[in-house]
Amino acid sequence: MKLRILTVLAAALLAASCNTIDGGPLIRDGMPTGTIEIENQTSYTFNAVNLSECDAMSHGFNRLSSGQSIPPGGVMSWTVTAGCWDIGAGAIGVGDSFNKMQVAAGGISRFTVQ
Repeated sequence: MKLRILTVLAAALLAASCNTIDGGPLIRDGMPTGTIEIENQTSYTFNAVNLSECDAMSHGFNRLSSGQSIPPGGVMSWTVTAGCWDIGAGAIGVGDSFNKMQVAAGGISRFTVQ
C-alpha cells in the first residue's frame, strides 16, 4: 500500500514539473486572457522567444515554430492567460533580452527589444 501511494505521489510530482520545464501552457482553461507583443527594434532577426508564467522554474522552450522569426522592425503576438509573465527574445548566437511583465485581462502588453 505504501509503495502504491509513493508511486502515485511520484507520478503527480512528475506531471506537475512538466509545466516548469516547458514554461507551461500559454492559456489556462477558463481564465481571462490578454496579449503579449514582442517588438524587435534591433538589427538582428529574432529566432527565439521564451514565454513562461513567472512562477515556472524555467523560461521554457522556444515559442516560435520552425522557420518562424521576428525580423528587425517586426512585431509578433501571443494570447496568454492574464497575469505575470517572463518574456525572452533574441537571436541565437548573438544575444537575448528578458523582461517580466504583467498582462491584464483583455489588455496588450508590449515588450520592445532595442
